[in-house]
Amino acid sequence: MTTTDPTSRDPGPALRLLSLGAGVQSTTVLLLACEGEIPTFDVALFADTGWEPRAVYANLDRLAAHATRHGIPVRRISAGNIRADALDPRHRFVSMPLHTLNPDGTRGLARRQCTSEYKIIPLKKAARELLGYTHPRRVPRGVYAEQAIGISTDEFHRAKDSGLRFLRNVFPLIELGFDRARCVEFLTERGFGQTVKSACVGCPFHGNAGWRWVRDNDPDGWAEAVEFDRAIRHGYPHATTQGQELRGQYFLHRSCLPLDQVDLDTPSKPRRHLRLISTDTVVDDGDPDGCSPWSCRSGEPATATDDPGRRERAA
Repeated sequence: MTTTDPTSRDPGPALRLLSLGAGVQSTTVLLLACEGEIPTFDVALFADTGWEPRAVYANLDRLAAHATRHGIPVRRISAGNIRADALDPRHRFVSMPLHTLNPDGTRGLARRQCTSEYKIIPLKKAARELLGYTHPRRVPRGVYAEQAIGISTDEFHRAKDSGLRFLRNVFPLIELGFDRARCVEFLTERGFGQTVKSACVGCPFHGNAGWRWVRDNDPDGWAEAVEFDRAIRHGYPHATTQGQELRGQYFLHRSCLPLDQVDLDTPSKPRRHLRLISTDTVVDDGDPDGCSPWSCRSGEPATATDDPGRRERAA
């Protein structure tokens, strides 16, 4: 007869964490926990890139006050300000998925590592600290934190594991059958109907709809994005000071035109990332899904090659 070793049983998570982006889905998850509809969280972690829309920071402040009243602390963590870092010639190269125009007229997309550097690595570091095993201490096998991610049913393909033994991702909205529309309805019923999508102001994955929103609702953010777009035209300052050869020009908008010269009000032509609803109606699906960690828009897990805990990845 085979017996089960009681020590091999899963003791459950040592901590329950929420990766809080302060956008629609993660705000819904936090409010569900506040209402007791899902297990509560020990901490909600907001990985701050330093360049979110003003509306996201306002929502974050309101959420923090609301969650604290329900016994859930909201903690901001940060690896720096992505906009300031990218423009600082003393800062190492910041890899954003900028649109590139090559000398021969072809277009491309620069490598994306910003989600890893400004979201994933800080969240891993915070999880280690909260578990009590900061690098280089190894997290013992069987000790882990459960991390809720705000992915809804219409985005189920974005639900990915963390790839770490000490951090296990769960997806409460998928388990409850919430799609984005249900999240919006839920938030509206609770006075959070003005919650906006969380993504960096200058995210190159914005479609025309996203850029219009920034232009019309966040004028300071729009001015920053226009200036940033100009500043990176011939490469990041750090790369330039290091004498790296320029292969083309960089742009924030996929048209490879200066941001303030793009016609954002004319419907986009159908492309692979656009959804055609009828013969004359195009919905711009180019807006970023939000840089939810482990849920990169490319469909591949974001890499974190300089993560000190990489040796602890599950086999």
